[in-house]
Parts: sequence; C-alpha cells; structure tokens
Amino acid sequence: MVKFFIMLIFTFLMNVSWATPITVKDVLNRDVTFNAPAQRVIVGFYPEDYMAIGTEAAYDKVVGMSKYIWQARQANWDMYVNHRPSLNDIPGIGRVDTRTFSVEKVIGLNPDLLLLADWQFKGLGDDIKKIEDAGIPVVVVDYNAQTLERHIRSTELIGIITGQEKRALTIAAEYKETVESISQRLFDAKLPKPKIYTEFGASGVQELGFTFGKNMWGAIATMSGGDNISAPFIEWWGKLNPEQVIASNPDVIVITGYETGQGSDAMIMGQGVNTDDAHKRLVGYKERLGWSSISAVKHNRLYGAYHGACRTILDSAMIEFYAKAMYPELFSDLQPEQAYLDFYKKYLPVTPEGVFTLKL
Repeated sequence: MVKFFIMLIFTFLMNVSWATPITVKDVLNRDVTFNAPAQRVIVGFYPEDYMAIGTEAAYDKVVGMSKYIWQARQANWDMYVNHRPSLNDIPGIGRVDTRTFSVEKVIGLNPDLLLLADWQFKGLGDDIKKIEDAGIPVVVVDYNAQTLERHIRSTELIGIITGQEKRALTIAAEYKETVESISQRLFDAKLPKPKIYTEFGASGVQELGFTFGKNMWGAIATMSGGDNISAPFIEWWGKLNPEQVIASNPDVIVITGYETGQGSDAMIMGQGVNTDDAHKRLVGYKERLGWSSISAVKHNRLYGAYHGACRTILDSAMIEFYAKAMYPELFSDLQPEQAYLDFYKKYLPVTPEGVFTLKL
C-alpha cells in the first residue's frame, strides 16, 4: 500500500513538473496561457480530431465533453465506446447551440483548459468571461471554416495541448500536401469549373435540406475546383429555394448523410451502412420533383458522402472525393475512401466499416 502511494505521488509530481506554462495564439489570434501538456481538459468539439492528434492516451486527461456531436453519429460513437468503455463515463457539459451548455458544470469539473470551436466561443458570449474569471484558459480551434490555415493551426494547437507536437506537425503536413497537390493539378490543367451543389440529406427527398456557402462542404467544393452554386445565396449554411437549385443547373450533386436520417428516404452514409442501401437512397434523389432537367441528374453525376467526414482533419479524403467527382479523368488515380480509412488505421485505435463515399 505504501509503495502504491509513493508511486502515485511520484506520477503526480512528474506530471506537474512536465507541464510547463506556455502562451499560444489560438485561431482567433488570442493569446492564451496554460500549462502544457494539459492535465485536465474539457473538449467542446472535434472529439475524433482530439484523439487522432493527441493519441488515445489524451482521453486519460479529458474530464468533460460536449458529447452530442459524437453521439449524433451513434454508430461511430458506439464503435469507440466498444473499444474504450470509459468514454461513457466522461461527464457531458451540454450544448451551446441549444443553450444547454453549463458554465457551472465546466467550472465544477476544475479543468486546466477548455477547448472550444470558434462557433461555440462566439455563441457563449459573456459566459466566456465567467469561465476565464474562474481561472480556466479557453483555447479556440476551428475546422468548420474549412480553410487550410485554420485546419493546420487547430492541429498544431491540439498537439501542444496534448504534448504531441511532432505528431500534430506530421498530420498537418500530410493535410497540406493533399490540398496543395490538388490545387496544383487544377492550376496546371486549367479546366472549366463544374457547377456543384451539396445538400445534407437528413430530411429525405421530399424536403430540400441544408446546403453550404463558404464553409464546410461549400469550402470543400471550392478547394476541389468547383463552382459552388450555393455560395451567392448562402453565407454559411441554410436552404436554397428549390427553384434556384433547378435554375442553377449543377453539373455535379453531392448528397451527404449520417448513419440515420429523419425518414425512410433520408440519405444514409457511414459506419455500418450497407452500400446497396445507401445507393437506393441516392437513386431516390433522381426522382425529386423538377430535378429531371438538371445536368447532374441527366448524366448520373450524383454522389453520396459521409457528413461526419467534414469539418475535421480527416476531411482531406473528402477534398480528394470532390475533386475526383468533378474531374474524374484528372484525378482518376485518387482513392478517397481508402484514404479516409487509411487515416483511421494510421492515427486512430478503431477503423470504421461501412460506406463513406458513393457514386451513382
């Protein structure tokens, strides 16, 4: 027993001595000082990124999470919990977007760092001051913006927080290489830009779903060399007028989905989803009222993508997917779905099974 307590004290002292004060600039260019690597962290968003960059061991020091974004992808969450049951025991802190985020719970968990997405930080408003006044540093990262700069900086920040700076730099360099390689090929080829439309297909065929302007799938479409038809009408995300989609006449349409949707015709993609089932759902969009005149429908250029593969350091595979969908000959050598699974095999303790990209 005495030996056990000596080891416990030794481990504690080692952790304290290893963690040293550091000041970083987060993605909002805010100076934030904390002890790195952090010993008690609350992860507000991007849970898979935190594990991929920080390794599975990083979750030994996660004392709270905004769990819903992971649990919304129930099959993906179950896959991780089956591997690491202790994830279930991490306290939830609520959601910013539904005003259930609990500042009191965050403070009560006594973290030495709170990691938030850009949109969460802005959504919390004056509550940020309450958290910081309690002595809790807040670091803001952002994969939603879908810019190369923010993806890289966010990855570097998570690397510093978890003590995995070298691993973070490797992941960031691989992401940058993919983006720049595609950009260079597009620049050299000088091909006309196809018009592309992306829709989150959770509501099914009968109801037009959310589309994306200059972030998330909208930014991926642009980075991949497309002319995003939603950009002139939607800043971040929202719904287009159905007549506007038809009038814009996209050359390529991508319908995204999670493992489940709101109806029997909702687009489904992801962990545990059968390819034939996903294909049937995608075929249903060809029958949508008025779409028969759209170029993408007439030429069978409809695609499916896993919605969970966006706004993450894993989404370089989706940039490849969009590039290949729009320029099939130019990017015929790319294997986006394999690239997506390879990232899991290299950087995460689990590898999903299902369908994550799809061509009609």
